[in-house]
Amino acid sequence: MKTTLGHELVCAAAVLALMFTTTAACKEQAQTQASAETQAGPPPKLKMTTDIPASITTPDSVETRLGKLKFHDGFPDDATVQKVYDNLDFQRGVQAFLVAIPGANLVGMRKGLRKIGAVNGTVAIAETLLDSKALWLTPNTDTVYAVSWIDLKNGPVVIESPPEALGIFDDFWFHYVADLGLVGPDKGKGGKFLFLPPGYEGDIPVGYHVFKSPTYGNWYLSRGFLVDGSPKGRVDIIKKHTRIYPLSQAANPPPQKFINISGVPHNTIHATDYGFFEEVNELVQEEPNEAMDPETLGLLASIGIEKGKPFAPDERMKKILTEAAAVGNATARTLLVKPRDKANFYYPDGSWRNPLLIGGYEFLPQPGVRSLDSRSNSFYYFTGSTPAMSMKMIGKGSQYAYTFVDSGGKPLDGAKAYKLHLPPNIPAKNFWSIILYDNQTRSDLQTDQTYPSLGSQKKTLVVNPDSSVDVYFGPTAARGHEENWIQTIPGKGWNPMLRLYGPLEPWFEKTWRPSEVELVN
Repeated sequence: MKTTLGHELVCAAAVLALMFTTTAACKEQAQTQASAETQAGPPPKLKMTTDIPASITTPDSVETRLGKLKFHDGFPDDATVQKVYDNLDFQRGVQAFLVAIPGANLVGMRKGLRKIGAVNGTVAIAETLLDSKALWLTPNTDTVYAVSWIDLKNGPVVIESPPEALGIFDDFWFHYVADLGLVGPDKGKGGKFLFLPPGYEGDIPVGYHVFKSPTYGNWYLSRGFLVDGSPKGRVDIIKKHTRIYPLSQAANPPPQKFINISGVPHNTIHATDYGFFEEVNELVQEEPNEAMDPETLGLLASIGIEKGKPFAPDERMKKILTEAAAVGNATARTLLVKPRDKANFYYPDGSWRNPLLIGGYEFLPQPGVRSLDSRSNSFYYFTGSTPAMSMKMIGKGSQYAYTFVDSGGKPLDGAKAYKLHLPPNIPAKNFWSIILYDNQTRSDLQTDQTYPSLGSQKKTLVVNPDSSVDVYFGPTAARGHEENWIQTIPGKGWNPMLRLYGPLEPWFEKTWRPSEVELVN
């Protein structure tokens, strides 16, 4: 017993001694290795060694906005790898938001049109104009809207456009396809337009204005001027002459369906949170890759939005994209209300602006160079893409100018009173208007007034003896100026847009200029 116990104790002591010896040796080896790495200088110069410029190498430690990034002879450590990929995914998420705003814009539009039934050939028409219950990006309250979502998946579609219309046909990525009406090939006489789907190789009949769309989904909007100051006459013309039907039924078109959307609450505006990326994925899955450039689709694929694959980010990626949407939205909003490119502004000493001033509807200030900020700015605020909104077309088309600040550069406050002076001979052949929009929704400001607007079509508008007009803004009507007053809301920001339909030469030459919005004591 004693001998056995003693033997066991001796063995245990030997094992412990070996453990301590091994641990000490390992520790000494690790310290020696660390010391060697720390004290190691540049590698030795060998036969083929040349001087290496510091500018093409990566330091072992780099201080950045991501924190300290660490490398061993150019190889990143694990913490650096994680930081870099988190940042890369976030950056691409923000850029994807800004680049894909046009597409998301129309996904939101289609969602709203589906809800009210303006699909499959049915035309939604604002019979008493589009009021502020409808959430659209900067719609007007002055023309009769007729709108429908056009699906070309089952083949070509015919649109019979009414006379004297201002019609637009845009593809699902919000690329311009065609104008119908006054600035279209029918020159306002009305006519039959044939829209072909991607890849169509069938026969094309004569008698149509023919256009091919890069996408299956498309947006059609037609605007019609009032007749004798009333929408009714225009509504009658639209209903009499507008038809939408498949080319396959051209010999015997079905009865045209219309729905009245005046006074009907509905939302056509895209999401600005994580849901934005889900909307863009919806578009990518439905449309051919050929409809968008590889750079954009590659950017979207880098965050998990790729045709034919599920968009299913893991918890880490969803968190990153949620933040990317928040920053992307903040960026688009900042580009809109505080643009830093002076080319956005009509006048060097004023606040009236329009991003279409930078390269027109394609945002190309010079061939091959797109103004990315102006494109994001525009589609975050506007609905519609057509040359007629930006080109110099004397007496045709339309022109727009808006501002978010008063003459002192301060944000417009719904609790305060303001005045806008429009000098004599307002340069609009057809009519002009001022409409107020909600800073948050970029849609009509919702107040006690059905239409937050006024203009030359208002019969009770007070015009000064010299043909100038003063417009008043505030939570209550300015005494003696009730007919020229547009209501605002305390606690809510707002912005006015000036529209000129049939703009005349003085507008383009800038010899006519609206005043800044002046604060009234």
